[in-house]
Amino acid sequence: MTSIANNEVAESSVDSDPDSVVNEARLWRNNGWTARVIKNEDDEGWAVEMIKDGEAEPALVGPWTMGRDKKNPKPLDASAFQVLVKTASEVIRRHEHHLHAMLHKKLAVNGPDGPLSISLDIEPDEDDPYAVLAATDAAGELLAQVRVPPNFKFNAATVEAWIADEFRQPE
Repeated sequence: MTSIANNEVAESSVDSDPDSVVNEARLWRNNGWTARVIKNEDDEGWAVEMIKDGEAEPALVGPWTMGRDKKNPKPLDASAFQVLVKTASEVIRRHEHHLHAMLHKKLAVNGPDGPLSISLDIEPDEDDPYAVLAATDAAGELLAQVRVPPNFKFNAATVEAWIADEFRQPE
């Protein structure tokens, strides 16, 4: 079993070559992912963290199984690594989907000349965040587009008021 001291040496050599493949008891790196078995800060056990290459924070941290001696962690293996990669990838995908849903909203409403699609696209710029409110007709033609605050209240009532006000800049 690899000791923590040996693992720290291995981690530093791995960090110098991000494309290297590493298959050690507490450290695996392959296909853009690194799995590290670490001491669980919350209790006596162990945890595993999955870090995607180029990211500062782990995409996934979860409990890790104790080994037969009930003191040291179970070594990583190919099967466990593949499951961890799949799970961490799914976490990232869900996070991206949620973020996209928070930044890009749509409503379908009836306008004076037929159905309209109204969208709010938020640009979360650190210095100057804003949103773009836009209306398109059933043919997909852009009828109006205005810049609004990123916290614009986007619901049927505010959208209908915007349409009734002939797509003028909302207050």
